Amino acid sequence: MDCGGRIDKARRRGRGAVSNAAGRFDLARNAEPEEAGEPRPPLRTELRLEEARSIIAWNRSPDLPFDRSINPYRGCEHGCSYCFARPTHAYLGLSPGLDFETRLIARPNAAQLLRRELSARSYRVAPIALGTNTDPYQPVERDRRITRRCLKVLAEFNHPVAIVTKGTLIERDLDILAPMAARGLVRVGISVTTLDARLSRRMEPRAPTPGRRLRAIRRLADAGVPVRLMVAPVVPALTDHELEAIMTAGRDAGAVAASWIMLRLPREVATLWREWLAEHEPGRAARVMARLREMHGGRDYDPRWGHRMRGRGHYAAMIAARFAAAERRLGLNGALPDLRCDLFRAPPKPGDQLSLF
Repeated sequence: MDCGGRIDKARRRGRGAVSNAAGRFDLARNAEPEEAGEPRPPLRTELRLEEARSIIAWNRSPDLPFDRSINPYRGCEHGCSYCFARPTHAYLGLSPGLDFETRLIARPNAAQLLRRELSARSYRVAPIALGTNTDPYQPVERDRRITRRCLKVLAEFNHPVAIVTKGTLIERDLDILAPMAARGLVRVGISVTTLDARLSRRMEPRAPTPGRRLRAIRRLADAGVPVRLMVAPVVPALTDHELEAIMTAGRDAGAVAASWIMLRLPREVATLWREWLAEHEPGRAARVMARLREMHGGRDYDPRWGHRMRGRGHYAAMIAARFAAAERRLGLNGALPDLRCDLFRAPPKPGDQLSLF
């Protein structure tokens, strides 16, 4: 690692970020020079366990269609180079770069906390989002099964949930999801950024291939789980030409609705993304960044509500128009049915007196 936090290619093979520079709360990291010529082992994924004190996170963002979410993990091994959640690792004193995808934190008591919080007398039911910050079906879930335990609690309470993922491990939990879907309690969003497997491998190195995600859509749809295809993010001058093809492939796989989000570069992500472009797409880098700045008033990113998800200007309007036309043509413009909240019940605790009626 040099003074800018860059890591040798051999050490970061199969990772998304190019560097591991300090986050905004850990400026001392930049003072860790790597000895010239000294061989270093490849970066390995580390997992730390955290006993969380609460699990439901609340938000008041007018850009989001939910006010509460749960995230069983911090950091994400999928390593998507563009991930808007990378800056959250800075709050842990870790780098939003390679630390975000190699130094993960799991919350093994998430299901217990969820049960406790849903059982509170003051709790008022509304759909809960699962996986809005980091992917609940990233590779570590295979062994940890924290997401699965949370789903079991939600099913027991008849609590509505909306899941967002790239992970095909979601198929494992169809035994829980299919009955919930039959009761109107679940819907799933599957993100497909590109249909180009080689580009996907460079841009989101440990996520399932695009074709594999489409097969997951098919399996979910066949099990009766409503799926929204998420073209997210749309990357100007890199994946934008695929918009209609991605939507067609998602519809053919069984998706019943679609959405899109423009590439977002909050805080440290802007630098990380420019580094990725310089290494992987140097010939397109200037054009990609010019389009983004055009949509954000000359800046890499504008975080204002009502602006950050789509941008403004001629290019953003063109993408929106293309999406709307394809959505109508493919029959993806129907609204998904509202998730049911009327079935919610806190199950009786051991020792509770049961009702006679």
